[in-house]
Amino acid sequence: MVINKLGKTPHLIEVTIRLDENVAKERREKLSKYLDLAIELKDMYFLDRAIVVPIVISAITTAVQRGRVPPSQPALPGLPNQFLNTTDSVTTSLSNHTYLSSYISLLLRAEPYPTSRYGQCIQANNIMGIDNICELAARLLFSAVEWARNIPFFPDLQVTDQVALLRLVWSELFVLNASQCSMPLHVAPLIAAAGLHASPMCADRVVQFMDHIRIFQEQVEKLKALHVDSAEYSCLKAIVLFTTDACGLSDVAHIESIQEKSQCALEEYCRSQYPNQPTRFGKLLLRLPSLRTVSSAVIEQLFFVRLVGKTPIETLIRDMLLSGSSFSWPYM
Repeated sequence: MVINKLGKTPHLIEVTIRLDENVAKERREKLSKYLDLAIELKDMYFLDRAIVVPIVISAITTAVQRGRVPPSQPALPGLPNQFLNTTDSVTTSLSNHTYLSSYISLLLRAEPYPTSRYGQCIQANNIMGIDNICELAARLLFSAVEWARNIPFFPDLQVTDQVALLRLVWSELFVLNASQCSMPLHVAPLIAAAGLHASPMCADRVVQFMDHIRIFQEQVEKLKALHVDSAEYSCLKAIVLFTTDACGLSDVAHIESIQEKSQCALEEYCRSQYPNQPTRFGKLLLRLPSLRTVSSAVIEQLFFVRLVGKTPIETLIRDMLLSGSSFSWPYM
């Protein structure tokens, strides 16, 4: 039997029992007798020939904060304080836990440094300098890769599949992260960061590049206008990540099933936490296709050319994935 803690408030665990169903029921009944807390037993489900029993353990006096799932691991070393605080005004309750909401809890816990604002990175006038922009961009990209490494199911995929998925969707994850932390997107600092002022560029290309910046700004602002909370962002990122559009995947059906699970989790969450917004799930889901209108090449030019030079961003992502938290990079 394996017990996985899924949070501290409330105390949510999953009990994985590699036995037959009858024994599993007996074991979970015995487990409840040993816990001096109120226990809510949820339906069992099967995963890789194991019986998994999601359980909610909540003391009567425990207050459940919406959208606040304490991290299970210490923050990454060297991170400034503004990246260690979750300041969402959302207080999304996961008190009526099911398997899908425990899945969301795991997605939230995987965030290396969840945040919704910049704190010290942003100046009083809400404009970031070039170094601040590059620093934040580096952290957002690293956050996306590190998050993927720690969410359910992704680490179990073939490494080649992991690399293929991240190489395809990294820019979409970046846009979602940029929106989640309310990244200021003023044109002048972005152009300076991209080095366009220092390199000759024909007028047509400048206009085209500016148009790409506008598209990026629009996508971020449209997400912010929906007031997406941290749980919803986690689900959206999972839906984006587990795509079958990547080339050469070894287990397309399995990846598709995980994406469907992520969609179901988001739908259930929206229905339970925003009952007065029946179209919320659809609105969130409809934002995802347009993320691909943001050019990954433009994101690379805007934020990473100063850091990586001519190194392809796909190579950088692969190195991040394989190196994990030991990855060495400026600003990290």
